[in-house]
Amino acid sequence: MEKLIITVATTGDFATKDHTPYLPTTPQEIADEIYESWKAGAAIAHIHVRDDAGVPTLDAEKYCEVTRLLEEKNCNIIINFTTAGGELKDVTKRFPIVELKPEIASYDAGSFNIGPNVFIHTPAMLEQLAEKMLENDVKPEIEVFDVGMIHNALRVAEKGLIKPPFFFQFVLGAQGGIPATPENLMFMRSSIPEGARWSAIGAGKDQLMINTMSILLGGHVRVGMEDAVYLRKGELATSNAQFVERIVELANTLGREVATPDEAREMIGLKVKKISNV
Repeated sequence: MEKLIITVATTGDFATKDHTPYLPTTPQEIADEIYESWKAGAAIAHIHVRDDAGVPTLDAEKYCEVTRLLEEKNCNIIINFTTAGGELKDVTKRFPIVELKPEIASYDAGSFNIGPNVFIHTPAMLEQLAEKMLENDVKPEIEVFDVGMIHNALRVAEKGLIKPPFFFQFVLGAQGGIPATPENLMFMRSSIPEGARWSAIGAGKDQLMINTMSILLGGHVRVGMEDAVYLRKGELATSNAQFVERIVELANTLGREVATPDEAREMIGLKVKKISNV
């Protein structure tokens, strides 16, 4: 099997300090958590930021600050900005984040219920967001909360707005999305084009189960406090790096080598950055 790409998602939109005091919310806390996760073996950082009150935001300055802090640490992790940031309806409000030109940005490939809210992506909005990513040389991380979203993204790709190699991120177990079961992961895996790469997320208690299956099936994994705050039942994780360390140990046990950021760049079709991994 090819080497394993580990994505760390340190913060997300929904967890708060009430859920866990260890959640990073300031740019400095987020950058520090990403740096420690990179040292532990993460190749991609999926980045959400919060405003000064701890509320999810698409404030470009906050994203730039996290990136600057990582550059100061000579950290060559792949930067992946969310295009959600608490904005559920107006796709144009996400464009400034794409215009920051991260290497990757999330591309939620359809409308879906998320908790008590609806995250809206009409077919026209999906084309607009894909076109903006293409203009700015940003690779879409095609986030799929249900199987129909795979086909939504492929229809946009048929119009030349998403270029291969495709990189899918399957999200299982989120409220309003496809349940986290082995059968569902297998079905999603079988529904993408040959040659596309995929990673998977298991929300909450299902994180480790979905991670383990992904490793065994030749996919890749995402971990972190965006998806789960407990390392195991009753035990809060004290850092995002703990989740990464567990996956590295598991991958070694199961015979999968872990990809460096530059190896991951080559695998998913990004330009390789010449920054020493120190």
